[in-house]
Order: sequence, then C-alpha cells, then structure tokens
Amino acid sequence: MELDLGGAFLQGFLHWWWVWLLVLAVAIGRLSVVKGWLGELVVRLILAFGVDGKSGRVVHNATLETSDGTTQIDHVLISRFGIFVIETKNMRGWIFGDPRQAQWTQRIYRNSFRFQNPLRQNYRHQQALADALEVDPDRVHSVVVFIGGSAFKTVMPNNVVQGLGLLSYIRSFRTVTLSESEVQTLLEMLEMRRLEPTRQMQRAHVQQLRERHEAPPGQACPECGSAMVKRKARRGSKAGQEFWGCTQYPGCRGTKALQ
Repeated sequence: MELDLGGAFLQGFLHWWWVWLLVLAVAIGRLSVVKGWLGELVVRLILAFGVDGKSGRVVHNATLETSDGTTQIDHVLISRFGIFVIETKNMRGWIFGDPRQAQWTQRIYRNSFRFQNPLRQNYRHQQALADALEVDPDRVHSVVVFIGGSAFKTVMPNNVVQGLGLLSYIRSFRTVTLSESEVQTLLEMLEMRRLEPTRQMQRAHVQQLRERHEAPPGQACPECGSAMVKRKARRGSKAGQEFWGCTQYPGCRGTKALQ
C-alpha cells in the first residue's frame, strides 16, 4: 500500500513537473539578488537594441574607487550627445517619492516599504564617474529606470523613467557635445579605471556598503541627526584627512572631526 502511494506521488510529480519548475522559478525570482540581475538584464537589452553601437557605447557594472571605498554603476552610456549614468530598479507596486526626500516608498497592497532615494544613490555614481573621466559633473546625466511593472503615484522628474522611457529620455538630448574621438577616449579611460570584476572585488564592495550604511557608535550628524560614515577629503588643505560625514549627503553637509 505504501509502495502504491509512493508510486502515485512520484507519477503525479513527474506529470506536473512544469508546475513545480514554475513555482521554483518564481521563488528564485523573488530573491533580491536575482531581481536586481533580471532588472539589469532588461535594461541591457533595451540599451543594446536602442542605442549601443548606434548613437553611443554602453559599459555595464562599472565599479569605481571613491574617497570612502567603491561604488558600482549599473550602466554607463557614453555618446556624442552626452554621458549618462543609469541606475536600475526592479520593483513592483506603487512608487511614491520626491527628489528632496532621503527615502521613497514602495506600496504593495497594504504593505509599505522604504528604500533609498535612487536619485541620491545615483548622485554618488555621477560624482565618481565624473572623477574617473576627469569631466565636469554637470556633463554627466543621471537617469533612474524602473523595471518590473511598478507605477508612479507621485510626479517624478524627467530623469526618472519606466522601461522604454529610458530611450525616450536619452534621445531627448540632441545637441552634439562630444566628438567620436572624445567618446573613444572616455571609453578607454573608463575601462582603464574601472576595477576588475572579480568575486573578491565584489565581496569587498558589498562589505564596504554594509559598513557605510551602518551608523558608527555614538556618532550622529550635528545638522540633521542622521547616521554618519567615515570619509576622506579629496581636495583642499585637508586633502587625505579622514572625517565623519553625514549619510544624507548631498542633502545634508554635516561633518564631524575624527576623535
């Protein structure tokens, strides 16, 4: 009897194998790492068919050194019409946010989740890329693209788009600002200055992200009360010196000297 039940179960499992495979795929797809990878893959395809090799060149997953560690940029487009640093968000549900807010909100049915303002997140990328390419930060355009069926419930700035809206935003820049030789030079500089994408580098990057977002014991910003992180001055008379900097920078520029 037990053998018959076991055989029936096995037969049923084999008959509906595709259902179990689908359930497994959905479960894996909900993992944050996988969601991020899938979102970046979709944007890669959009850029590949829309601009890469036609009106510009795209570099994916560029990790650059900064004054306080490293930063990883999802996609960089360098074209005759400008330099674009693209941040991908694979999210569903309703999205609420304002460029001035430190955090935005994702709402799925009755559940709400807070996440870092992606414009502020991409500001760090923008500055790092400008330093790496030795160009004025104003020449680097920040773009945030949402993938995954989300809907904006507040008015977003023009550089926060959904899906194929990324191409429309990029194509809205019609003034030629770089020659073909300048585009090639900047691409070579980026390839030279990006860190080699090894597992060791990725682990180190993830670790320093955790450390950056953890509030140092006993340290709070004197201006807004937010957590602070250790930074290093890159310019001026104090170049090379470390200090505590507010995690809400550039919205808040509060600092403290190391003790």
